[in-house]
Amino acid sequence: MEDKIQEAKSHPAIKASPLGGGGGIQVFAPATVANVVCGFDVLGFAVNEPGDEVIMRVTNKPGITISKITGDDGRLPMDPAKNTVSVSVQHYLNSIGRTDLGLDIELHKRMPIGSGLGSSSASTVAGLYAIKTLLGDDTDPINLLPFAMKGEEMACGHGHADNVAPALFGGFVLIRSYEPLDVVRLPHPEGLYCAIVFPDVDVPTREARQIIRKNIQMKDAVTQWGNIAGLVSGLFMNDIDLIGRSMKDILVEPVRSMLIPDFYKMREMAMELGAVSFGISGSGPSVFAFARDEDTANRITEKLQKHLTEISIGSNAYVSTINDKGPRVIG
Repeated sequence: MEDKIQEAKSHPAIKASPLGGGGGIQVFAPATVANVVCGFDVLGFAVNEPGDEVIMRVTNKPGITISKITGDDGRLPMDPAKNTVSVSVQHYLNSIGRTDLGLDIELHKRMPIGSGLGSSSASTVAGLYAIKTLLGDDTDPINLLPFAMKGEEMACGHGHADNVAPALFGGFVLIRSYEPLDVVRLPHPEGLYCAIVFPDVDVPTREARQIIRKNIQMKDAVTQWGNIAGLVSGLFMNDIDLIGRSMKDILVEPVRSMLIPDFYKMREMAMELGAVSFGISGSGPSVFAFARDEDTANRITEKLQKHLTEISIGSNAYVSTINDKGPRVIG
């Protein structure tokens, strides 16, 4: 994939698939960390786990059905007109002139909903990658991004790309512009580990967006620009110290951190254990830290989970390098 991806455009209609009724595929798509502290709506990266799985089968009856959803505690709609996976797949089929196709979808949630780890994005990307693969569509994956953003718009009311782009492409991603859509895949240090802890508290994405300040002072904007530039420079220069110094957010984190129990206490603990940086994943409540090695990342998650247990909050934890592969076929 080229580093710079130009504006996505609809590609020509794909010829009829050779698959008959019953042909199918199983796809995994990864969780993502969006914003990356200072890069609100423009930065994100993929991790190895957790993630979601979609099983998609071709049927003989035109139209999309959802036959099974697991791992959601009954929270997600089975109606294909209201589910992010089927909606984004339908947009894709419309764009290539394949509304004649019949599909059955199973969605298996392998990650918590409302975690701040791109749960809806992982599901949507898995579905789009599945249909792309089923149809033998070998065009650039950038063509799927606008359809994935449609799923995000349905899920949280805002079609941002900082979760779906890294889930789709893998790696560390910068959304330079939305109009026109311009996405840049960034390099990153190979030995950088991400320690993630998801506290079992509810922070809905829509509500988390509504509390963000609409007006900011110029001096704060300048500070934020400097931090984003420093983070991107650190990624290119393989400078982990510069990455750590740059991951500071004075615009969004001060507000959203109020929704996360003991956020600043957890940050203090992580930094004392050797974290490079610490912040909120997406809209929260998940928090994450960069670490220089796997042992440090594991110590951070263990310490934070122990603290959350002490204040009667359950949690899940994950340790991962940055996932450069994105979605993959697993069956």
